[in-house]
Amino acid sequence: MRVIHFKDADKYEPQKGWLRASICGEKNISVEYFEKPPKHSSPLHEHPQGQVCVVIKGRMIIKNGAGEESVLEAGDAVYFEPDEPHSIANALDEQSTGIDIFVPGRSFDFWLKRIT
Repeated sequence: MRVIHFKDADKYEPQKGWLRASICGEKNISVEYFEKPPKHSSPLHEHPQGQVCVVIKGRMIIKNGAGEESVLEAGDAVYFEPDEPHSIANALDEQSTGIDIFVPGRSFDFWLKRIT
């Protein structure tokens, strides 16, 4: 058993106000807590890991590479296949929060390597 307390988790901000915290960083699975600032959107991107995104608070708009989109509320989730292009946007004028689960695990600094 390995316990990770949020206060001790590795954290970074790929962009101002966009907090990510690694609450599990294993080879076979990684879990990241995130806070999206008002109206923030990640760019359309893809990665070799499958991803489940769970909305904890707020409202998020998810899109895939085919242009399909859906609105997720607190408690809703979406699954993205490995290498499926997608983006996640905060639909609100206030912070939204969520959890991303990646299988297999991915490098915690994914966005730092992609965004300058």
